Amino acid sequence: DQVREAIDQRIRAVLSGDSRAIASALITGKRDAISASVNDAMYVSSLAHVLSISGYHMAVVAGVVFVLVRAFLALAPPLAERRPIKKWAAAAALLAAAGYLVLSGAEVATRRAFIMTAIVLLGVMLDRQALTLRTLAVAALAVMIVTPEAVVHPSFQMSFAATLALVAAYERGIPWIAAGGKTSLGARLALWGARELVALVFASLVAGLATTLFAAYHFHRLAPYGVLANLLAMPVVSGFVMPTGLLALIAMPFGFDAPVWRLMGTGIEWMTAVALWVASLPGAVGRIPAFGMAPLLLGTLGLIVICLLRTPLRWSGAALLVLAVALAAATPRPDVLVSGDEDAVAVRRADGRLAVLKLASQSFAARDWLGADGDARAEKDKDLANGFACDPIGCIARLADGTIVAVALTAEAFADDCTRAALIIARRDPPADCAATVIDRDRLRRSGALALRWSGQGWEITPTRPPGRATRTI
Repeated sequence: DQVREAIDQRIRAVLSGDSRAIASALITGKRDAISASVNDAMYVSSLAHVLSISGYHMAVVAGVVFVLVRAFLALAPPLAERRPIKKWAAAAALLAAAGYLVLSGAEVATRRAFIMTAIVLLGVMLDRQALTLRTLAVAALAVMIVTPEAVVHPSFQMSFAATLALVAAYERGIPWIAAGGKTSLGARLALWGARELVALVFASLVAGLATTLFAAYHFHRLAPYGVLANLLAMPVVSGFVMPTGLLALIAMPFGFDAPVWRLMGTGIEWMTAVALWVASLPGAVGRIPAFGMAPLLLGTLGLIVICLLRTPLRWSGAALLVLAVALAAATPRPDVLVSGDEDAVAVRRADGRLAVLKLASQSFAARDWLGADGDARAEKDKDLANGFACDPIGCIARLADGTIVAVALTAEAFADDCTRAALIIARRDPPADCAATVIDRDRLRRSGALALRWSGQGWEITPTRPPGRATRTI
């Protein structure tokens, strides 16, 4: 921690603004100083993976060290001819990756990335092919043994989905890319740099498509221009930003790191400019409403079938993916949402958007509801409560068919609400003869937040806390 803090302070003394914050995030894992605008732009442009130290960063660090050590040892021909310098380079890369793991704070995603990288490097040291589907399976098994809870984390799912798709595509999809200059076509294209360009576009497309379903499920977002942003930014990040960061770390004990940090900052400024530009393009913010677990599992099965099977039967996975997308698109959306603490209530208006009534100054539920509904409005948008009509004793809102949903703030509100409304969210105990369905504090205490759908005859209620689940009072 002291070393991380010293590096962070050194970076802050040389760089400024978001370049300083991002440089520190890439080296030490500290991401608390990145401005909200740049952070949002990174997510919208699909460059947010750069900010979280995971498989990409670990691979770059290990790869740079591996290449440099092997190239340095190859300068001595007798050593290169008689000794396994490739294995020595892999061992040095493994030590560098372990040091980066400790330096960056050893978060769950970073530990997972280190395990995957270590298995690949051990494969090199044991004369095994480094990157295959079997290596990926061993890495996944190792991660699940060490951190089994990572399976439900989006970083695990998206990382392994992208890697699975890339390995399968490079093995069976476009052989001349994997073979490089070994074929006449690959050699001719490489002369003009086309192979590298096509490989980068190909990798961005494959990884982007493989992770789309998981990104939509966890973050309710799509990145329409993700390939463009990665094409413009990632060569600079991989070939300039990360290597200069490593060089700055090496030069830091000798006091020569300041110019190198500035070079790193120049590359980060380019990446930030790309993110902000892509985020400003029309339609850059692709939002999608939340959907259930079934489409995610079905889509995951489809991806596995496409990537693992070697016969034409693998294309049956495409049908599973289409079915998963159809199920996700057909997911019914709730008509009413009630937060567990009764600080917010949302009712779907006739135009299909949510009208959100916040009964407290701050409500995280409102922000989450808008994101899960694919709604781009901000939590403080003035239009957010449009649809609720309020007076001192309560508020009412109407669904598309005119059904009334009431929020009773005082006991006096029940006189009208119990006869006119189909649903009442109450902060007080309702009268025994109330004809409406009532959601009160006692029910919310047992069930947690609620999502309700109006069927025309009654309410279908989905609780956050299923019946029978134990509760705890603090």
